[in-house]
Amino acid sequence: MADHSALPLVVLAERFASLPGIGMKSAQRLAYYVMSMDEESVEDFAQALIDAKKNVHSCKCCQNLTERELCPICSDDERDKSIICVVESPKDVTAFERTREYGGVYHVLHGLLSPMDGITPDRLRIRELLGRISAGGVEEVIMATNPTVEGDATAMYIAGLLKPMGITVTRLAFGLPVGGILEYADEITLFKALENRNTM
Repeated sequence: MADHSALPLVVLAERFASLPGIGMKSAQRLAYYVMSMDEESVEDFAQALIDAKKNVHSCKCCQNLTERELCPICSDDERDKSIICVVESPKDVTAFERTREYGGVYHVLHGLLSPMDGITPDRLRIRELLGRISAGGVEEVIMATNPTVEGDATAMYIAGLLKPMGITVTRLAFGLPVGGILEYADEITLFKALENRNTM
């Protein structure tokens, strides 16, 4: 921002710019928009940020984000607990739920293997997944990581850990474009990818 801008406004724009996908021009627009809001709306917005950060945490079972001990999906007795769909992030759970076709449960890794970036297996929620499977009742694990180098490496690594446990491990069919991102896929593409998954 230009030198003539008030310092708190510059700092606010810099905070917005630190968010993924927001460049400095968008950050400046957001900062100026906040300045046009009435004080009560700004306080409500700030409180929503604080409440989300304080009250949302990982589900103790699937690692998805929730404000309860167990997320609504893990708590749902209608869901098929014998099938676990492994995804990279909570956004991917939302993408699959939009299809209204998947009746199993999920496991969120919160990242993908990437040794170049220092993301090793111990940085992901793989130990929790193995614990769920060791508890019994799981018949199939669907590796639904993105079809990227990191996604494939993560899927292969986890499949290698699960096969000795006698679990069927499948991979989403590549109805998804290589290099694509799950959260941007439409419902039909995701459903077809689920339907045509392959054994690993």
